[in-house]
Amino acid sequence: MKERKNVGRLLSLCTTFLLACAWLPSVASPGIDDRLRALMAEHGTVGLAVVVVRDNAVVHRSSLGWKDLEREIPLDEDDVFRIASISKSFAATAVMQLVEQGRLSLDDDAGDLIGFPVRNPAYPDRPITLRMLMNHTSSITDGTHYGSLDVIDPRTGGAWRDSYADRAPGERYEYSNLGYNMVGAIVERASGERFDAYVRRHVLEPLGLYGGHLVDALDEGRFARLYRWREDQGFVRSDQAYLPLGPRLDTHVIGKDAPVFSPTGGLKISAADLATWMLVHMNHGTWNGVRIISAEHARAMQSPTVTIDATSAYGLGLRTERALLPGVELTGHTGSAYGLYSSMFFDVEKKYGFVVITNGTRDMRVRDEVNGALHEHFITGAGSLPPEE
Repeated sequence: MKERKNVGRLLSLCTTFLLACAWLPSVASPGIDDRLRALMAEHGTVGLAVVVVRDNAVVHRSSLGWKDLEREIPLDEDDVFRIASISKSFAATAVMQLVEQGRLSLDDDAGDLIGFPVRNPAYPDRPITLRMLMNHTSSITDGTHYGSLDVIDPRTGGAWRDSYADRAPGERYEYSNLGYNMVGAIVERASGERFDAYVRRHVLEPLGLYGGHLVDALDEGRFARLYRWREDQGFVRSDQAYLPLGPRLDTHVIGKDAPVFSPTGGLKISAADLATWMLVHMNHGTWNGVRIISAEHARAMQSPTVTIDATSAYGLGLRTERALLPGVELTGHTGSAYGLYSSMFFDVEKKYGFVVITNGTRDMRVRDEVNGALHEHFITGAGSLPPEE
């Protein structure tokens, strides 16, 4: 046991040294990059990718620190991250496409859409709708896990009742990852396509975005490795974030097995392409001549439907936030999983926004502080920086 602790301390010391090297200032990236490196050093951060949009165009990109800590591979702007809960905006957009095609309605009973009863046992006469799944008011909780629909399907004979809170559907907000995995299954049943394939064909490819939910179809060499911080071990790599599905694809059942792709948090994409996604929603469903959803449905995703707390509210796969930057209301989403912390927030009227992703940190506050530094540098202290070519 003593030898194991000594190894852990040695790894932690090596990690600290490597991170310090990654943060050495560079004369090639003065100003904001130096400030970002200082924040990384202060909070103990492995790698950091940021993209800044101003006046509806990208004006800055930074990729700092490490993509692979053990092999000392620097982070590159084309590297791909599992972005966690920002993925919900892709699932919600897929739903909106199917609503526009008349295959779904936001007020449909979720049970009718998913193929088994979806009823809170304490309120059996209160329908749970697709809209409630999407804005986290369904009364469905994550319980012990949310990686399979068996936990809520009464036909399995399991403890499905434990997936419901003791309150009426539609009553109030409670974040539900299980709810969004159910949304993914509904997309499959309505479209007849596997969830990952639907998003790739109808959302990512039309916009020219590289990424998706299926690890097996992506270039493993582009993955930014994710790291959890452990006080007794230092940074521990989270390989489960990018596990291939392999033979499980052969037995995939449409409308049942969608959670294996994690519609709730499993999209992989680069910071640069996520910034394009942000521009799509900043411009009400269209970018570069490609319309993904109607302006009406893009606005519906952004419009608050339920209060989260005194400073934030949730729409449909996107939220409004007034606490990230004091006195400023932004729209977007955050994500956290496997040691990664991500955020995508924008001002739809003033046409600016920030993508911030770290693949490992000792202190998640770095995400908010980086957003603050970017806002101060590029917006409130904005000079006449031209858009990037």
